[in-house]
Amino acid sequence: MAAALLGLLGLRATGAATFATATTTPRGALSTARTLRLRGCDGHSGIRAPLRSNAALNAAAAQWSRGGKLKAAIERSGYREDQSAGLHLSGTAQALSDALAQHLCAALTDQTLIDAGTYERGSDTWIILAAPFAAPSADAGDTVANDMLRLVNAARAEPQHCGRSIMAAAAPLRLNALLSRAALTHAQDMLRYSYFEHAGHDGSSPALRIAATGYRYRIVGENIALGPETPQEAVRGWMSSPGHCQNIMDARFAEMGVAYTASRSGEPRIYWVQEFAAAR
Repeated sequence: MAAALLGLLGLRATGAATFATATTTPRGALSTARTLRLRGCDGHSGIRAPLRSNAALNAAAAQWSRGGKLKAAIERSGYREDQSAGLHLSGTAQALSDALAQHLCAALTDQTLIDAGTYERGSDTWIILAAPFAAPSADAGDTVANDMLRLVNAARAEPQHCGRSIMAAAAPLRLNALLSRAALTHAQDMLRYSYFEHAGHDGSSPALRIAATGYRYRIVGENIALGPETPQEAVRGWMSSPGHCQNIMDARFAEMGVAYTASRSGEPRIYWVQEFAAAR
């Protein structure tokens, strides 16, 4: 086995805030948010990425207004979020604009937060900004694998700093179907049994899973990740982690397999598995 068998956990965040101001009914929260997004605010430059009204998030804002947590309201609405931010305030239209600029500007000028939901009742306004969970489609496997191979081989083409270790450039890897099958087995197992470990729920190791495909290995290694939604994000995370980086740069490996699997309902989860090996 390669020395580094490490996991990478992708984090998701939900934030909410509440502010009270004057008591004249505000209107046009989404219009105000769009204006600030384009113009910029609180030291953040404006962006042209559209901010879309989303019916599920409108429902989530209405549910949030009745009490409880923002995240729970979003989940009940059926919107599958990658991350979100929200603001509740009571006051005038100008107070709304001021509060959005001061307390929600980072979210408003975030390119990934493209959906919005609002709810107004009397002098109170609830607004939610969110990024949708956007896992690769189930039929994009070959494209995703080739993209990841290209990214890995681009990294291997040059020396890399893996933590305190300097790893020399290494020969390019090639994809292997048996290694990808082992990767998919583990990705699906982690999703099904809701865990994030190199050991399978049945106690299997990466070496055992690879051997079970019929691949006769001399050395194997494995990287896993939970959370990234693109090959670029996954490889970037692995390259910033010394153990994962060392696996990617290990010159002893000649072949790679990669797989991902994502939840199709409920809590958004996506698992990535990258297998490395050299055959006997």
